[in-house]
Amino acid sequence: MKKKHKAGKTVFEYAVMLIVVFVALLPVVWVLVSSFKTNKEILSSSFSLPTSLYLGGYKEALSKVNIPARFLNSLIVTSVSTVIGVTIYAMAAYVLARKNFIGKGIIFTIFISSMLIPGNALLQPIFLMMVRMGLYDTKAGLILVYIGFGMPISLFLLRSTFLGCPKELEEAAAIEGAGFLRTFWSVMLPLAKPALSSSAILMFLGNWNELVFALLLTSSEKNRTLPLTMKFFTTTFGFDYSAMLAALVLCMLPTIIVYLFLQRQIMESMIAGAVKG
Repeated sequence: MKKKHKAGKTVFEYAVMLIVVFVALLPVVWVLVSSFKTNKEILSSSFSLPTSLYLGGYKEALSKVNIPARFLNSLIVTSVSTVIGVTIYAMAAYVLARKNFIGKGIIFTIFISSMLIPGNALLQPIFLMMVRMGLYDTKAGLILVYIGFGMPISLFLLRSTFLGCPKELEEAAAIEGAGFLRTFWSVMLPLAKPALSSSAILMFLGNWNELVFALLLTSSEKNRTLPLTMKFFTTTFGFDYSAMLAALVLCMLPTIIVYLFLQRQIMESMIAGAVKG
């Protein structure tokens, strides 16, 4: 009876997982398949397979919008904000994990609680701030905003990791004459590589897909990012579904590739951070 019960439980768990995977992958597969269909085929039968490998949607998407330029803008803004953000938050997390000072707990709570603030509530304050600082319609303005968006999750992961590192390593470094900064860069930071990688990946994926503030804080083509491409297609070419879906595939492809190659590292670090925290 126990074996039958265990087998039934296993079958049920796998069935649930298959349903979840199916629901999650169906939209992505549909978009990918439909991007190779003509507009007529999409309108006549949404779930049928394409009769031929139609590439006209991709050609039209690339001709209507300067996707390579927007791709480069997204790469610059996302990469710079990720590198700067992870570097700053690694240093802050180490201080919050190892140093004792008045108000440390309150400061950490305030930083983490920023994730509870709705994004819509930040639209007007951030817009006014960027205008007054002269950073409206600049890549620097977007980079500054995106650095702030990565603060809660990065601080949580990195602080949890530093809390789990043995203090004996710092004591040994101090005996060898290493100061605070040398201990951080040479001893503690290498131990936090999994959390650093996960923070960087999560920041990169979130910033790459961000749409609202990219739309709010940019107005010229030279600073538009890749997610805004879909806004362009849905307003100007709303009925050209083939080109619109092709553009959507081009926008999704980088994040899908990054996640497929690094998903194991993301999950391992998230689980480790949850246990240590």
